[in-house]
Amino acid sequence: MRMPSPGGPHQRARRPTSPARFVIAVGSGKGGVGKSTISLNLALALAESGKAVCLLDADLYGPNIPLMVGLTRKEWTGDWTLARKGKQQTIQPVERYGLKIMSAGFLLGEDQPMILEALIVRALLMQLTHQVAWGNPDYLIIDLPPGTADLQQNLLHDLQLSGVVLIVTPQDVAHLDGKKALQHFRRAGVPILGAIENMSGFLCPHCGQPVDIFARVSAARAIWGMDIEKLGAIPLDPLVSQSGDRAHPLLIAHPRSVQAAAFRHIAQQLAAKLEGAPQ
Repeated sequence: MRMPSPGGPHQRARRPTSPARFVIAVGSGKGGVGKSTISLNLALALAESGKAVCLLDADLYGPNIPLMVGLTRKEWTGDWTLARKGKQQTIQPVERYGLKIMSAGFLLGEDQPMILEALIVRALLMQLTHQVAWGNPDYLIIDLPPGTADLQQNLLHDLQLSGVVLIVTPQDVAHLDGKKALQHFRRAGVPILGAIENMSGFLCPHCGQPVDIFARVSAARAIWGMDIEKLGAIPLDPLVSQSGDRAHPLLIAHPRSVQAAAFRHIAQQLAAKLEGAPQ
């Protein structure tokens, strides 16, 4: 099998359509790095600053945003009808915590698997992107599935991205897979806005000093050596995961926490990069 040449698998012209003034994809090379948590809290931090913000959960096979905002459904969906050409229907997003949100998880029971053929998955993804009544938002944050597979390829073909933010944790394997995602987006010509280190040490409640729970990657193997800016670090804390599991995101449940301050700082940097505002 021939590997794609540097110019990439994205030689088809992208459609110039964009549902928002700025579209930010949040990606990772591997799962389990907290990408959905970061997507949600970054969206909330941007909305806090007065921006109109929408959030698309594009992880069709493992949508987690509905749980994090308390909008899961128990009943399984038997079937649904995709809009056909010439009969497009506008889908209304769900509004929660000041955000307009869309997710495949709103169509499924919370433990129901997504079992669709690849072409149907692409059609569904395009509906959730282009046929939603987003309004005229300042930002659309897209929570991507992990890796560099077909869903990411489809979004790159059909949506103009303002940039991508990559998520890593301190371990070698997260940086290794993160570098693959980085190269993927670079070859596609997508601006790299930077990367965030999640679960970046635990702040001791007694002495306040950071403790590395995970073994850290060496400088020689870290993603930071590939000319990518570190936008910030989110310290590990049970509050972060508990907030999502209880449908009260960190910025809502613990707005004065160290982690919430880190999210706000990162959101300010992203706004500065895209809007040209002073940091």
